[in-house]
Amino acid sequence: MALPVIFSSFFAALGQMGDRAFRRVLVLGIALTLALLIGATAGLLTLVQSLVTDEVGLPLIGPVTWVDDILSASSVLVMLVLSVFLMVPVASAITSMFLDTVADAVEARHYPRLPAVSPVPFADALRDTVNFLGVLIAANLLAIVLYIIFTPAAPFIFWGLNGFLLGREYFTLAAMRRVGRAGAKELRRKHSGTIWLAGALMAIPLSVPLVNLVIPILGAATFTHIFHKLEGAR
Repeated sequence: MALPVIFSSFFAALGQMGDRAFRRVLVLGIALTLALLIGATAGLLTLVQSLVTDEVGLPLIGPVTWVDDILSASSVLVMLVLSVFLMVPVASAITSMFLDTVADAVEARHYPRLPAVSPVPFADALRDTVNFLGVLIAANLLAIVLYIIFTPAAPFIFWGLNGFLLGREYFTLAAMRRVGRAGAKELRRKHSGTIWLAGALMAIPLSVPLVNLVIPILGAATFTHIFHKLEGAR
């Protein structure tokens, strides 16, 4: 049952990608992601410059004035490299804050007879997003070590890890709009295999530049469909 549910949900979501609500979330997600990464780079650069003095005394060399320049340039380079790994996880986390908009658009088109739901309070959405962002960043930073150790398996580690995290989070957010946190947790536990498989299939295109920026929205819409199909079957 898992694959038919996943593929039917995916193609239903794909058919709605031109929706105005989807485009709005895409623009907001990319803009906030870029702002966050630029802000993190600026913060790291400021921290490095505040810790390093203008002149440093080196053994056998004497006082030098270019250490802070090297460290500043290195900080920018490190953030550029990290952004390659963090761009998609950060975009995914930020997009989760606007999941209500995507889910509302999906339900308005495909499930119009459903009763309206109360919007998630902004403070709750922000808290969930920050928690999810922290988990995603920490997991992907730790995974870099695994990528280095198990280089041939790196794509599979990336897909499996992010598939698990994205599937778990997006399904929970889609489900708890209708059945609450406890109900969402119960459904997630019952259908953990389907949710992980769907998340892994979503994670595969994350490796494709530009396409990966659309995946968070496509994933949010897909998991909204998956929830309704699993809930309907129950």
